[in-house]
Amino acid sequence: MSKMASLCLNSLPLPPSSQSQPKKLVETSLFSSVSYNSTNGLVKGGGESLKPIVISGNPPTYVSAPGRRIVAVGDLHGDLEQTRCALEMAGVLSDDGQDLWVGGETVLVQLGDILDRGEDEIAILSLLRSLDIQAKSQGGAVFQVNGNHETMNVEGDFRYVDPGSFDECSDFLEYSDEYQDDWEEAFVNWIGVSSRWKENQKSTQNYWGPWNIVKRQKGVIARSILMRPGGKLACELARHSIVLKINDWVFCHGGLLPHHVEYGIDRINREVSLWMRGLNETDDGPRIPFLATRGYDSVVWNRLYSRDSSELEDYQVEQINSILEETLQAVDARAMVVGHTPQMEGVNCKYNCNIWRIDVGMSSGVLNSMPEVLEIRDNKARVIKSKSSAYSELQAADYT
Repeated sequence: MSKMASLCLNSLPLPPSSQSQPKKLVETSLFSSVSYNSTNGLVKGGGESLKPIVISGNPPTYVSAPGRRIVAVGDLHGDLEQTRCALEMAGVLSDDGQDLWVGGETVLVQLGDILDRGEDEIAILSLLRSLDIQAKSQGGAVFQVNGNHETMNVEGDFRYVDPGSFDECSDFLEYSDEYQDDWEEAFVNWIGVSSRWKENQKSTQNYWGPWNIVKRQKGVIARSILMRPGGKLACELARHSIVLKINDWVFCHGGLLPHHVEYGIDRINREVSLWMRGLNETDDGPRIPFLATRGYDSVVWNRLYSRDSSELEDYQVEQINSILEETLQAVDARAMVVGHTPQMEGVNCKYNCNIWRIDVGMSSGVLNSMPEVLEIRDNKARVIKSKSSAYSELQAADYT
């Protein structure tokens, strides 16, 4: 499928209403909560200490982050340079090339589709894990939700993999072997060494055709080993949610619908995580969680809220708005933030600002557009468009 074809919006019938230094991270237990706060005395303005962040579920489903500034970043698709640019704009990544967390007690949420269409996927995953480790030491946090390209790769669907990403998988597998059983250290450190490995590979590259074919086959095998259910990278993805609610805001890649909430968002997160870990296999192989990962109205594929309203009739707009309101009421959220569908006009909100669409196609493998970031502070949402510009407040979305 061509790139442009892959960006087209679906014409869908409406569904019925009805984390630099390696260290071990704190793992949450199923149906349990874990809390943490700043270890270095960071306080909110006026000397008021922020209450601890409390995480419920494994992977996280509900997060209480009182008083935190939240920043959300959309689809990254393997573009490390644009990723760094977006995170610097968000005020959470140092601009000195050291990949240091400078966000203090900020909560960063990445909306999925880190994989495919770019060649630095594992480096981005490593960077986010490193930043999460650093953020937690300052009372902040980094969260990710999985998108359709994450679930596709765990299924073994490599149609949109950039050739350079096969090479990265091969390099990373070889590199991680040096760490033997210490996956944590290998994974967190990859962001610091990946560029050097890439340059070394380029300097020794043999352009003889047959050798390149063998190299690519090696990359495909390495990716299959890493991404299959139970593989190291699949288990890394299994740490992350499909649906995540932080304070009064719900985050997911495609879009949440009433029947998803009725099924149970914690159940959805749990089932996808178990599948990625290879722990729900049947006689026919891994059981794929259909409601979350398959079909036009699954959580990671849904484009209902991201369709161009100019293409819709008034009654369709009313139906979508009704479905969105029903969903938000069911999950007890004020607004939803989604990625998945590139927005030609940039980050925007629709339906009384109940839905925010933040995928701007920033990856060079998609639209190569200027990064934009959504900031949520005191239940007000603003768009950060560039490092030099002030906040661009969109429709004064004030939910207080």
